[in-house]
Amino acid sequence: MSENSGIQQGSPAIGAAGSAPAAPGAGGSECSGTAVGSARIAVKKTQLRSSPRLKKLEKLGVYSSCKAEGACKCNGWKSQNPPPTPPPPTPPRIEQPIAVNLLEPCRSCSHSLGDHVTHLENVSEEEVNRLLGIVVDVEYLYTCVHKEEDADTKQVYFSLFKLLRKCVLQMGKPVVEALESPPFEKPSIEQGVNNFVQYKFSHLPSKERQTIVELATMFLNQINYWQLETPSQRKQRVPTDDAAGYKINYTRWLCYCNVPLFCDSLPRYETTQIFGRTLLRSVFTVMRKQLLEQARQEKDKLPPEKRTLILTHFPKFLSMLEEEVYSCSSPIWSEDFMAGSSGGQIPRVISVARPLYCSSSSSPVDTAGGGSVSPAWKTNSAVEPSPCGEKRKSSEPLSHEYTKKSRVIGDIPMELINEVMSTITDPTAMLGPETSLLSAHSARDEAARLEERRGVIEFHVIGNSLNQKPNKKILMWLVGLQNVFSHQLPRMPKEYITRLVFDPKHKTLSLIKDGRVIGGICFRMFPSQGFTEIVFCAVTSNEQVKGYGTHLMNHLKEYHIKHEILNFLTYADEYAIGYFKKQGFSKDIKVPKAKYVGYIKDYEGATLMGCELNPSIPYTEFSVIIKKQKEIIKKLIERKQAQIRKVYPGLSCFKEGVRQIPIESIPGIRETGWKPVGKGKEVKDPDQLYSSLKNILQQVKSHQNAWPFMEPVKKNEAPGYYQVIRFPMDLKTMTERLKSRYYTTRKLFMADMQRIFTNCREYNPPESEYYKCANLLEKFFYVKIKEAGLIDK
Repeated sequence: MSENSGIQQGSPAIGAAGSAPAAPGAGGSECSGTAVGSARIAVKKTQLRSSPRLKKLEKLGVYSSCKAEGACKCNGWKSQNPPPTPPPPTPPRIEQPIAVNLLEPCRSCSHSLGDHVTHLENVSEEEVNRLLGIVVDVEYLYTCVHKEEDADTKQVYFSLFKLLRKCVLQMGKPVVEALESPPFEKPSIEQGVNNFVQYKFSHLPSKERQTIVELATMFLNQINYWQLETPSQRKQRVPTDDAAGYKINYTRWLCYCNVPLFCDSLPRYETTQIFGRTLLRSVFTVMRKQLLEQARQEKDKLPPEKRTLILTHFPKFLSMLEEEVYSCSSPIWSEDFMAGSSGGQIPRVISVARPLYCSSSSSPVDTAGGGSVSPAWKTNSAVEPSPCGEKRKSSEPLSHEYTKKSRVIGDIPMELINEVMSTITDPTAMLGPETSLLSAHSARDEAARLEERRGVIEFHVIGNSLNQKPNKKILMWLVGLQNVFSHQLPRMPKEYITRLVFDPKHKTLSLIKDGRVIGGICFRMFPSQGFTEIVFCAVTSNEQVKGYGTHLMNHLKEYHIKHEILNFLTYADEYAIGYFKKQGFSKDIKVPKAKYVGYIKDYEGATLMGCELNPSIPYTEFSVIIKKQKEIIKKLIERKQAQIRKVYPGLSCFKEGVRQIPIESIPGIRETGWKPVGKGKEVKDPDQLYSSLKNILQQVKSHQNAWPFMEPVKKNEAPGYYQVIRFPMDLKTMTERLKSRYYTTRKLFMADMQRIFTNCREYNPPESEYYKCANLLEKFFYVKIKEAGLIDK
C-alpha cells in the first residue's frame, strides 16, 4: 500500500495500474495473474496457427479490408472505433469462435468474406500466422478499451488498438511512433544498479559479492514486473510531484513494457533497460515498503536458504540503494562511471514471470552465523539515512570530478588488472583471515571491522529531540555517552558535557557493544557553512587500543559524505593531537576562516585542526582496499620479474658472415628499457656524463638566485620545515653525490634538481622571495641542460 493513502500501487501479480482487464481467456478477472493471462493468449495463438488455412483466412477476413471493388471502403466487420455505449456487465468471452465462412456476406458491405482475403492467396504460412497473432492482440486490446476506467490508460490502449488494426489491414509490422525511442534515459536502471554493486561492494570476497549480485538481480526482476500506478492515482497520493513527467513515463511504460507482455506482436523492452533514475525515484519508496511488508507476511512460506537473504540482507540492500537513488551527488548515475574490476556484472534478468523474491542465481547463500554478508551492511545501516529526495545543503555542489577517472600516463591498463585479479583466488591473501590474532602489520581498524562484521559492535547516530516522543533506548545511550565522556575527559566540566550531549543541535555517533555504550563522537553539523565541528571524542578506557577510535572516525566520515559535508573542524588538546593526525587531521585548515569564526567553540590551550573528506573514498573499507591494491602490485611485480628473467635465444647471424648489426635488433634489448642514444637521450659514457653534469651544476651554483639553495635548510631558521618536506634536497648535497658518482643517469641528476625547486614552492608562499628565486633558477637550469644536449630543445 502507498504511504499516504489506501491506493494499491501494484505488485507483480496484478494487472496494469491494478485495474487493467485480464488477458483474453483469463476469465475476465481484473486481478488475474500476468503469467496466467499471457499464457492463455499464447495458447489461443497456438491453436489458431495450427488450424487449417481455410479457417485462418476466415478469421483474417473479419479484420481485412474488402478488395472486390476499388470504391468499396469496408475494413471488415469490426469498426475502427469501439462503440460509444458502455459494454454490457458481462461481455461475451472473446475466445468463443464466430461461425463464419468465406462465402458468407460481409456485415459491413454486400461482398463475400472471400473478397476480403484475396490478397492473402499467395502469402506464406509464416506471414499468415504473424497476422493471426496481431488479430488476437487486437481482440485483447478491444476488450481492454471497454473495461478500463482510467482515462489515461484507456487512451493508450485505444492508440495501440488502432496501431495493430492498421497493421492487419496493411500487413505491416507494429511500430510505436513517438518523439523518442528507447532507451529514454542513460544510464538505465539496470546499469545504475550494476554501478551501485561495483561502487559499494567490489572490495568484498567473491562469495559475499555473489550474494550482493543475487540481491541486485532479484531487485531488477521485481522492477521489470512491477505495475505502475496511474497518473491520477499518483496525483492523489503525491500532489506536489511532477505530474506531466510521470504521465510521459507511464505512457511509455504501457506501450513498451506492460502491454507487450500480452500482445507479443508489439516489441517489448525490459523496464530496467529503457528507463533510468527518474522512473526509479517515482516508484522506489512505495515499492520498497510493499516488498518488505510482503516479505514479512510471507516469511513462513520462504525456503530456509532464502529466509536470511530476504528478511535480513534485502532490507539493508534496499536502504543503501535508496540513499544512492535520491542523492544528488551519487556517482553511480554518471555516464562516466568507471566500475571496479572485481565487482563483476549483474546477469540480465530473464524475461519470464517469477514469483516474488525468486532470483536467477542458483548459487548457495552463506547463512552461517546469522548470514552476515559484509561490514558494508552495518556501515550504511548504522547511521541514519538522508531524507528521501532531500536537496543539497552545502553551499557548493559536488562536481563529477570525483567520479571521472581520466586516463593518466603511467596507469596500469584495466585489462591487465582484470587478468591479475583473476589469479588472486584466496580472499585471505587480500582481506586477511577472520581471527582474533591479527598480525603486527594489520590496519588499526581491522579488529573493529571484524567485530562489526560478526555483530559484536554496532554504530548509531543518535541525538535528543524536542519534537518527537522520547525513545527509552536512545535516552539510555545518551546517558551512557555522557558517562563515557565525563570519565575520559576529566578536565571538561560534567555539566558542560551533559548540556552538549543532550542539546538537540548536537548529534553523537555512538559505539554500542553488548547493548551498552563504550564510545562515541559528539558533533554539530553546520550545513550552510560547509563543515562539522567535532566536540567530544572518546572510548572507554578498558576498550581502548582495539581500533575502535579509528573505526568510529571512519563511520563519521562516511556519514558526512552522505550528507554532503566534506570538512571537519575540532579543537584538540595536547593528548588528542596524535589521534587526530592519524585520522587525517592537520593544522592546515581548508575551510575559510570567515566560514567558521563565530560558529565553532573556542577552547583555551587547544589546537584547531581540520580534515577534508574525499567523497570517492569508502573510509570504513579503505584499509581493506589498500591491502588489496598492495596484493595486486605484488602480483604485477612478480610478473615483471618473470619477464626480466626471460632468456632470449643467442645471435646466429655472425656465423653467416655478418660483421655488424644494430644494437636494437638484439632480442630482449628493448625490454630492459634501453633506448637509442641521440639528442635528449641518456649518455652511456660515464666520464662524459660526469663532465656534463659537473659543468651544469657549477653554473647553477654560480647563478645569482642560487643563494637560498646552497646548503640544507636549518631547523631553527625554518620551523616545521621537515614536517612539511619529506625529501629535502640542496646544491651542497648534489655536489657530494656528483663526486661520489651517484648520478649514473641524467634522470637522477634532474630529479634531485627539480626536487629543490618543488620543495621550495611547497613550503613558501608564492609572494615570497624564495619562491621567485626557485622559478628563475629553474628556468636557468633547463636552459643549460638543453645546451648540453641532455634533453630535447
